[in-house]
Amino acid sequence: MTRPVSARLDLMTRRFWRRTGRPVDLTGAEAWLAAPMSTGSTVEDSWVGAAAQALGGEALDRPHAGLLADMTQLDGPAFRAADLRPEVRDFYEHTSDWRMEVWTQWSPVFQPGGELVSRLFGHRVQQLALPTRPLDVARGMDSRITVLTDGTGAQRAAAWLRTLRPSGGYVYSGCYSARALPGRTQPGVHVAFPLESGNVQVFLRPRLLPGGGLELASPPGRFGDDGAYVVVDDRGTHAARVPLHETFQVYVDEEGTLRTDHVLRLWSATAVRLHYKLLPLS
Repeated sequence: MTRPVSARLDLMTRRFWRRTGRPVDLTGAEAWLAAPMSTGSTVEDSWVGAAAQALGGEALDRPHAGLLADMTQLDGPAFRAADLRPEVRDFYEHTSDWRMEVWTQWSPVFQPGGELVSRLFGHRVQQLALPTRPLDVARGMDSRITVLTDGTGAQRAAAWLRTLRPSGGYVYSGCYSARALPGRTQPGVHVAFPLESGNVQVFLRPRLLPGGGLELASPPGRFGDDGAYVVVDDRGTHAARVPLHETFQVYVDEEGTLRTDHVLRLWSATAVRLHYKLLPLS
């Protein structure tokens, strides 16, 4: 039977990353890259149950759940959670208690490419469907947190599922946890976006901003440093570091409102900026 065009496109994409990446052992030296993958082409939240099972626990919708159970998981030589503004810390520890309003602004150079990627992949696979037009997010974005526990019931990771209102289409479906890279004493935020037989991963380095804000950044570097990676399981597992760099700055403005500035760069060129206004549900 002839493969559908979309299936051939996805297979070609995995083959590209296999050829440009390097072989990795996710149970050995490159265990730091072990993260959830999707078994089907449509991602949504299909990976969540299997990810919890791999941890020996359950996927639970706990009240007041956050991306991290405790921000002190990021404590290290270059960062202390105790120095954060309470609002910033509360957002990460109790993310489900917050709602968000979103604005996007694409560079004119990158907007056509972003639109093409979104149409070919994002909307179809229901993953990484970055809004490319301001009106795409005019009605807002819904956010849901599912806690992934281990056998003791402790939170080991969190699934953050973000969908557009009112269409319900997935924008992001990510697995969040604290993780330290090999040989590093400073933990960072690890985010994995599952895809069919693979994933996109980002390792974000924490830094305290003046006034108690938080910066999370994936800077340029070598394989094994903080940054962005693509992992594919195609005739063996391969991983490639990609020149995608993100910066999140989470801060409280002069009116006491929690906000986030998110900048996504390709190499050194700014591709898209997103701004989030974060409001407590209560």
